Amino acid sequence: MTTEKTTVIDPVEQQAIFDNLIKYAVAPRPICFASTIDAAGNVNLSPFSYFNFMSQQPPICVFSPLRRMRDGSTKHTLDNMLEVPEVVINIVNYSMVQQQSLASTEYGKGINEFDKSGFTAIASDLISPPRVAESPVQLECKVHEIINLGDGPGAGNLVIAEIVRMHIHENLLNDKNEVSQESLDLVARLGGNWYSRVTKESLFEVPKPLRNLGIGVDALPEHIRYSDILTGNQLGRLANVEQLPVLNDEKTLLVNPEIIAIWEKSHGDLALRRKLLQMHAAKLLDQGELISAWQILLLGA
Repeated sequence: MTTEKTTVIDPVEQQAIFDNLIKYAVAPRPICFASTIDAAGNVNLSPFSYFNFMSQQPPICVFSPLRRMRDGSTKHTLDNMLEVPEVVINIVNYSMVQQQSLASTEYGKGINEFDKSGFTAIASDLISPPRVAESPVQLECKVHEIINLGDGPGAGNLVIAEIVRMHIHENLLNDKNEVSQESLDLVARLGGNWYSRVTKESLFEVPKPLRNLGIGVDALPEHIRYSDILTGNQLGRLANVEQLPVLNDEKTLLVNPEIIAIWEKSHGDLALRRKLLQMHAAKLLDQGELISAWQILLLGA
């Protein structure tokens, strides 16, 4: 593992640079596609990427409509929620991402972004704002609190909203009311004009260290812990075992053609042998073969 040199950015003194870079760094961000309504019945639809899910019971989402950078004025979504404290959070997937972007255009007060972006408005069950029919998941929410984070341009307004009803497209669910992550085809916001898409190819699993107590990187043998070959991710996988493994079948391993080649190349040089074994183990770790990778590494003990 290595430590890279860093460039220091002050959020106040270098505001323009910070405002740009932070959106690249804190990413990907899920998108809150918020539909709201004012006291006169005017509907607004707008996306916000400062958004996430914060509590399961009660189920709470938070998002933040920022004040406009040019003049510090508030956006229609915020104004509407101050009048009618309700919001539908419509989750955005790939099939609707371009229309969602169009809805972010700053149309004038009273202009319905459902019409402008071509989305279908459908009635909610428990609140006044309509839902986006095309959204795979729609969350009807009651606004608990809005926390003003500042009065200047770019200042946020933290909306704390409780989910009172969830709608999900039936075709996404199996008979156990489960949904596969890839079938949602979600998108997320990055920096600049960039988005990311959750595809099957981009998905990977990381075992949670909740049901067992991993030995930790500090408990790894020194030649593994301080390896120039193994990455931090790979060390993390190795250290997420309940106890240090033992070599089970050395005879079988030693007749493996790849291991024979390593022995021939190293010619009794333990440092070189460990390096070659770690290179082989690294490939196994990247293929998800943790047990096999440990057995290979233990040959260098």
